[in-house]
Amino acid sequence: MTIKPIRNDEDLRATFERLETIFQAPEGSPEADEMEVLVTLVEAYENRYYPIGPADPIEAIKFRMEQQGLAAKDLEPYIGSSGRVSEVLNRKRP
Repeated sequence: MTIKPIRNDEDLRATFERLETIFQAPEGSPEADEMEVLVTLVEAYENRYYPIGPADPIEAIKFRMEQQGLAAKDLEPYIGSSGRVSEVLNRKRP
């Protein structure tokens, strides 16, 4: 097992290819240990170069509404009147 830092996207691609070959390694095997180390390296690289910030709360609400097939009216029991729901979804009320 030769482990080296992930310095660029090409290294990242090669690491993913290696992970594909050892993904089903039995727990406790050298390949499973290698997989753990490689996953840690990938996470560190992605957090540094491709950080994902916190989700926007209004966009999260809208996304969930779309997933569930909900309309603004369905939020009234939780937020209040239709006017208040509209204000929240349009960012006029926190």
